[in-house]
Amino acid sequence: MIWKIPVTAEEINQRCRGTLVDHLGIEFMEVGDQHMTARMPVDARTCQPAGIVHGGATAALAETVASAAANYCVEKGKICVGLDLNINHIRAVNAGFVIAVTKPLHIGKSTQVWEIKISNEGGQLVSAARLTIAVINQN
Repeated sequence: MIWKIPVTAEEINQRCRGTLVDHLGIEFMEVGDQHMTARMPVDARTCQPAGIVHGGATAALAETVASAAANYCVEKGKICVGLDLNINHIRAVNAGFVIAVTKPLHIGKSTQVWEIKISNEGGQLVSAARLTIAVINQN
């Protein structure tokens, strides 16, 4: 297990109330031993005018799930913040949910790198992302 701080999906959802995460309808679904999963609805909040999920909303989902995961992999007194996000959009989605699964590629003392795969409800890849995290002292 990679988590240094006990974590549940319910606790993360509670923590995200009243933030961008809540506004976009992002919901954490699962915390596994080596991964974290969240989903986001494809609706008026998250679509572009063409009626498909907005790349910026998908990027927000990717950074949200990986940043949350990263923050549970550090010692108390440290926090994780996004340093660089790279995302490729592969397939359009116009309804339902997109589901993000993140797994660490590297968990270091000063940086982390997380892979995020976002799929539609049929399991088809929608976006692939990588988030580099800076680990800093909490003020």
